Amino acid sequence: MNWIAPDLARTDAPRIADERPMLQAWLDFHRDTLLLKCTGLDEKQLKRRSAEPSTLSLHGLVRHMTEVERGWFRLAAAAQPVPYVYCSEDNPDGDFDDTETADPATDFAALRREIELADAAVADLSLDHTFKHPRRPDLEYNLRWVYLHMIEEYARHNGHADLLRERIDGATGD
Repeated sequence: MNWIAPDLARTDAPRIADERPMLQAWLDFHRDTLLLKCTGLDEKQLKRRSAEPSTLSLHGLVRHMTEVERGWFRLAAAAQPVPYVYCSEDNPDGDFDDTETADPATDFAALRREIELADAAVADLSLDHTFKHPRRPDLEYNLRWVYLHMIEEYARHNGHADLLRERIDGATGD
């Protein structure tokens, strides 16, 4: 049986809200946008690469954002000693490169779970909470920066997802 990426309802971010709820809502909007770009596609379509030599695919983007969520929220901001899911020192691009035999259903569930864990990991931290990322120990960040960076990261990759989706089946838009 061939898995199909499920449909989902996306909620618009509020136009008026306090800072933390506004940042969270925009991040959630962009998280959902990436998954929305994948709805209705089967495994083969999700694995389709943009153009050689790139390894960029919708499936790869989902795996990549799992790593980014984990890296910034859990590993860095919350200082949780968790390993990356798909990447390692020996395989730094495993999120994009190793989709050939990977199961999209498992990887989509991993992203949804990582989002839940990321949100829980920083729920009690102030936006002014500062830390260093293990991969960038010479720089200091605060949680506010991470929220803004994650919104930017998703927005950029959602643009990639637009182009990938259009190439797959001609779908464009939101």
